[in-house]
Amino acid sequence: MSYILTSIKQLLGLKPERPDKAKQTEAVRVVFESKKKEHLDPDYLREIEAAHARTRHRHKWRNRRWATLIVVNLLFVVSYSFDVQLVEGAMTASRVVGFHFADLNSALQVMLAFKQVVLNLVIGTLTVFVLWWLLGGRTFCSWVCPYHLIAEAAEAIHLRLAKRGWVRDYSFHRGVRALFYLVFALLALATGYTVYETISPTGIVSRALIYGPGVAMGWVLALLLFEVFVSRRAWCRYVCPIGITYGIVGLISPLRVTYNVESCHHEGNCRNVCLVPHVLDVTIRGRARELDTEIGADCTRCGLCVDICPTDSLTYKYKGLDKML
Repeated sequence: MSYILTSIKQLLGLKPERPDKAKQTEAVRVVFESKKKEHLDPDYLREIEAAHARTRHRHKWRNRRWATLIVVNLLFVVSYSFDVQLVEGAMTASRVVGFHFADLNSALQVMLAFKQVVLNLVIGTLTVFVLWWLLGGRTFCSWVCPYHLIAEAAEAIHLRLAKRGWVRDYSFHRGVRALFYLVFALLALATGYTVYETISPTGIVSRALIYGPGVAMGWVLALLLFEVFVSRRAWCRYVCPIGITYGIVGLISPLRVTYNVESCHHEGNCRNVCLVPHVLDVTIRGRARELDTEIGADCTRCGLCVDICPTDSLTYKYKGLDKML
């Protein structure tokens, strides 16, 4: 229940609370007390990080994610270009080997706009729901969404410019994403038109890859420029309702990233690379309530934190199967 409540707060953009020491387990209190007496040499920490950076595992999950993202989107392109009909449609709605797939957020927008439930849409929605329930909800965002990859590139450019002092990273209240979610839903209901789908960079980029770019790519370019020069990952963090939709699925998903406080040195590298850093507030010294904490459902399971952690304090766990695997 604690996991679900924490996740809902994160999805709604509420600020994480520092846990009362009384709510921490005895084992966690013992760990923190021992760490207070422990003074780690900065050179020792740098040596551990450097050694980890040289291993072949340093970018293991990032590389797997990039490969998966590219292959999934190329399946649409190849199927259309060569008329294979293996995968038809685009990322928002498709048919794969005869099975209907409908993006959960797109399906919700259509149902609200047309005020009716279409059988094929229900079948496609259930198929996708089960798929992303198994794979972790917001895994869709980092492992499949075509906009995500180019937004990641824009973020890398932003960070380089910020390092040189040429740009600043402006942040906004994360609660505005929940507000946008409500606004897009009400617009679909009131206008009978899927307003969000018109401006969704996920759908625009997906269709541009398959059928060729159109004028809508100008909107995507504007978003990327905003993220490069004003606010990194602004669309995904503060606007996109898809993240909330799949985050809700992630509330009950068995695939999660788990944090172990005992082995952590609290360097903060994981939060620096995280696409949604608020989910890793538990890694700040004094924030953990248990020895092992499941990262909230707003986590995209991108694996960047797992890759960068030199002590393996962050790992993937499949609830119910982790002891058998």
